[in-house]
Amino acid sequence: MIEMNSTAQNAPAELGNSIRTGSGPSFDRRTRLRWANSAFRIACIAAAGFVCLVLFGILFLMFRTGILTFQEVGFAEFFFSTDWDPENGHYGALLFIYGTIALTALTLIISVPFSVLIAVFLAEMTPKWLRNTLRPVLDLLVGIPSVVYGYLGLTVLIPWLRDLTGKPLADGLLAAAIVLTIMVLPTISRVSDDAITAVPKKYRDASYALGSNRFQTIFRVVLPASSRGIVYAVILGMARAIGETMAVVMVIGNTAQIADSLFKPTAVLTSNIVMQISSVEFDSTWNYALYMMGFLLLVISLLMIVAVRFLQKKGASE
Repeated sequence: MIEMNSTAQNAPAELGNSIRTGSGPSFDRRTRLRWANSAFRIACIAAAGFVCLVLFGILFLMFRTGILTFQEVGFAEFFFSTDWDPENGHYGALLFIYGTIALTALTLIISVPFSVLIAVFLAEMTPKWLRNTLRPVLDLLVGIPSVVYGYLGLTVLIPWLRDLTGKPLADGLLAAAIVLTIMVLPTISRVSDDAITAVPKKYRDASYALGSNRFQTIFRVVLPASSRGIVYAVILGMARAIGETMAVVMVIGNTAQIADSLFKPTAVLTSNIVMQISSVEFDSTWNYALYMMGFLLLVISLLMIVAVRFLQKKGASE
């Protein structure tokens, strides 16, 4: 009896010593770290799975709703007709697809040379103090809301184009492409700047050792060596441009017609969706057609992302 009492009295002391020293199985440090790592791994997997679930859910919803368009509209009519007149049962989306491709191509033609030249200037020609000033400025331009760019285009750019060309209307592809160029220029410039800066110094030294000047070194050595990063930057910029809505809506004219000139009002997929989605019934062919346009935009964006990932893997393997 006396031995049992002494054992009971010593048990709390032994438990306290076990907690303080970490020798007990429930409070072992290695066990706690293993549990924490397992919990963190499960949380990361759950978060990644949730993001994938949301993405595929959006794709499935857009596709399931958009595919209902072809219950009353032929596939050829939707993709190859320019007659968009939903009130009379005509749903030709070719003019919007053409406008989207034309606007993206025009933005690409204008923005890429300027962006690459800015990146070359930052990475190769500016002194360090000026470089450290200009880079944060470009980073700030990326964060400006698109509606601000659109408003400036509507109030400053379009009147200026009217005075310059003498045309009564300046809304159209050119105005939208200039606004999108200003929007994507910081993104393409900064990513291209990083790609050019990442080119090893030994490439430049070898070029100079062979007698090349700075111009020849930049355009024959540095730019080819950083070409994959520049293409990566261009794809990122175009991914933003192709899905832009508010800025485009404010300057493109929003008219369902093929633009046969740079100053003719037209429409693209994004502008047509945002202008009409609020005024149609959900269970209508008109609404289904707008959903199909949204699905096309998603597919184009996903293809651009896949292209970026492919370039990343290819660059890493080399």
